[in-house]
Amino acid sequence: MTLAAPRLSLRCYAIALGFLAGAARGDGGVGESFLSEGSIALDLRYRYETVDEEGFDEAAKASLLRTRLSLSSGRVGGVSAHFEIDDIRSMGVEDYNSTENGKIQYPTIADPEGTEVNEAWFRYSNDDLDATLGRQRILLDGGRFVGVKPWRQNEQTYDAARLQWNAASDLVIDASYVTQINRVFGPVDGSNPADWYGDSAFLRMSYELEGGHTLAGFAYLLDVQGQSDFSAAKTVNNSSNTFGIAYSGEFSGVEVLARLATQENAGDSELVYRAPYYLVEMAAPLGSLRLNVAYEVLAADNGVGFATPLANGHKHQGWADKFLSTPGDGIKDAWVSLDGKLGPLALTARYHDFSAESSRGSLGTEIDLQAQWVINEWFTATAKAAVFDTDAPDRYPDTTKAWLVLQLHL
Repeated sequence: MTLAAPRLSLRCYAIALGFLAGAARGDGGVGESFLSEGSIALDLRYRYETVDEEGFDEAAKASLLRTRLSLSSGRVGGVSAHFEIDDIRSMGVEDYNSTENGKIQYPTIADPEGTEVNEAWFRYSNDDLDATLGRQRILLDGGRFVGVKPWRQNEQTYDAARLQWNAASDLVIDASYVTQINRVFGPVDGSNPADWYGDSAFLRMSYELEGGHTLAGFAYLLDVQGQSDFSAAKTVNNSSNTFGIAYSGEFSGVEVLARLATQENAGDSELVYRAPYYLVEMAAPLGSLRLNVAYEVLAADNGVGFATPLANGHKHQGWADKFLSTPGDGIKDAWVSLDGKLGPLALTARYHDFSAESSRGSLGTEIDLQAQWVINEWFTATAKAAVFDTDAPDRYPDTTKAWLVLQLHL
């Protein structure tokens, strides 16, 4: 069994040990209340994944089980605690490049085996405030800029202090100070760092207008320190300052989401750039279906694209994950999706048309398909596929991916 290196900060260890000690004490005091009012959850997620990518002689195949154990306390005096551990294990075939196992003859499936503390935090809550200290999930703007990458078996979490404050009935302030980012490539270093270190700050303020319209402003200041075993491209060059605004609302049954942002180099980054981002997305019912259409641009400047290294990347720009790193000439993504039901199955079909932002050349198209069956409150089965057809084979090869996912939550 591969265990994570001792990268947890002292405060995270204190949180975990304090929670467990209090729960175990059972002396009629705070510890017993934490235990008697708390809960235990077990989540098992099995996934079989194949990747057939042009340029490789063999397709990648991975059969992996993620086991997640979660312990949540009750709330005493407004204080609660949570501890969660993940274990990722191969279940048979393991013909894939995990980024850590050295099997570079196969395409990448970024799910290394290992065991790691996923969350360990204390939280103080009242009617208007949540203050969380420790290892935790942080999800902002639907995961477009700051997320947890839930599609990967090893989630991305943050060692952070976070404040979520309902400052007024229509104003919400969300602020985080982050010292460590626990990445999907962990729990130990491979071809990518398992963790990023630095002094990052995330701030988002949202204001709800009449009629359900919402305006938001955000500043995401990402600071990544250098590491002697890794190049600047994998560490400090990811440092950036991103500032933007967002709108969400509805007009005559049509839901609208719009974002505008700008990003520039920061910290010890060796890059020099200032690149814009914008998105317009609309959704509406279409008979028994739901139709989404969107146009998203991550521009480039000085050969550097607007970067989203903390995003829920699989959710955006196609499930084939060809553009997790924005190309140096930027990217434009025009996409449409349909969602519907067929008996017990929830179905999704999506089409993407990708092109470069500055050179305007076509990069390719992609079709994504998914069928999901929620069998009961505990068990879900999902089958999905992504087919990327390139128009720039020297940069982005043809790729076909397929998945079968079985998830049990107790």
